[in-house]
Amino acid sequence: MEQMIKKNDTIHYRLYEHPVRRSLEGNYYCRAMNAVTNADYTLCRDCPLFAGMYNDEKGKCHPECRYYSFEELYRSDMEPYDHKQRIDGLIASGLISEFPDYLPVGEESERYGVIEAAIRFAAQAHRGDTRKGSGLPYIIHPVEVMMLTARMTDDAEVIAAAALHDVVEDTPYTIGDIEKNFGKRIASIVHAESEDKREGQPKADTWKIRKQENLEREANAPREAKIVMLADKISNMRATLRDYREKGDEIWLRFNMRDPKEQEWYYRSVANVLLELSDLPQYQEYIDIVNEVFAKKRM
Repeated sequence: MEQMIKKNDTIHYRLYEHPVRRSLEGNYYCRAMNAVTNADYTLCRDCPLFAGMYNDEKGKCHPECRYYSFEELYRSDMEPYDHKQRIDGLIASGLISEFPDYLPVGEESERYGVIEAAIRFAAQAHRGDTRKGSGLPYIIHPVEVMMLTARMTDDAEVIAAAALHDVVEDTPYTIGDIEKNFGKRIASIVHAESEDKREGQPKADTWKIRKQENLEREANAPREAKIVMLADKISNMRATLRDYREKGDEIWLRFNMRDPKEQEWYYRSVANVLLELSDLPQYQEYIDIVNEVFAKKRM
């Protein structure tokens, strides 16, 4: 599959497919996020650039990626961090953008334009931030939430809002910034997902009231905001489940709220708020994860 796109007077991009190679440690480089991540965060299957699975010469199965990159510079034998260093150099030189263009032709072009713009905005806003506990680039979470949202709706503005859902809560950008760049509808969905963190007050002291406000706001929010909330909580609970299987109750020590009973109260309350989405398979995945993580806490 090939399609030449003129990026500027210097570079031509080629759309092609290649296997996502992992290092011996299981790490791999994702061009879409410009981040090195690990097997626990293989988001390829839900990515719009996913091209299927590929068996290498040793019979090992890899995801196959389809994206705009430099065919003449691509080397499948490079280590993940070497790939990232190479791309960082090209970004710094001004030859390529931070997020690669995904530019479908025809009617799809306009739809994906707002999604691509949202991911670029989120990547810039969260630059340098990492996920609590894992140390992985934070942008992995908004991208996963975006992809989960895309499994529940084909509304481009809702998918874009999912990519932006933590920008106001966790970065200096405001709802006004979101509205200026993406319009009122996307801004309203992001607002529904954003907590008032009460800067200057201990986060542990304000945890309960922040979560109660969140639940009340979402209870009155439209369906599209609830879809983004569900995607966000699935992403969070997937990460929690991975860690819980490995470390047990020790995982709660890294949270602002260290009492697992309070955590269970919140995540089960979320399930009640999102009951209107119970017809979606993603809702059942959420319930299954919550039941596994908190099974022992109900005794």
